[in-house]
Amino acid sequence: MNLTGEYRIPAPREKVWDALNDPEILKQCIDGCEELNRDGDNGFTAKVTAKIGPVKAKFGGKVTLENIDPPNGYTIRGEGAGGVAGFAKGSADVKLTQDGTDTVLVYTARAEVGGKLAAVGSRLVEGVAKKTADDFFGKFSKLLGGA
Repeated sequence: MNLTGEYRIPAPREKVWDALNDPEILKQCIDGCEELNRDGDNGFTAKVTAKIGPVKAKFGGKVTLENIDPPNGYTIRGEGAGGVAGFAKGSADVKLTQDGTDTVLVYTARAEVGGKLAAVGSRLVEGVAKKTADDFFGKFSKLLGGA
C-alpha cells in the first residue's frame, strides 16, 4: 500500500523540523499513543492502541530515522507487532520546503500489514491509514499554530 500527502503548516521550516523530532509533540498527534520514547539519536519506541475495522490491538514498535537532512527531511521507518492482530511495517519519506512564512510538508509512505489486519481488507486498511495520516498532520499543524 502506498500513500502520499501534502500539508501546509503555518510555521517556519526549522520549527517544523524540531517538532518532527520531539517525542512529546509527536505523541500528542498520534491517536491511541500511550508511550513514545526516544531510543538513541535516531529512533523511538512506541506503544499504540489501534482499531482497524473489527480488529483492535495494542502495538509495540520501533521507529528509526534515516537519510536525515536537517531541516529538509528524513526517511522514517517503523514496524510494530500487535500479537494475534498481526503486524504493520512501513516507511515514509518526509520532505519540508519553506514557502513564505509556511512550511510545505510532503510525504510518500509505503506500508505492509499481516495477520488479522490483512484479513480485514486492503481498502479498509488503506482508508484507515489515510485518515490516521490526516488526523496526525491536522493535530501537528494545530500544535504549531494552525487553525
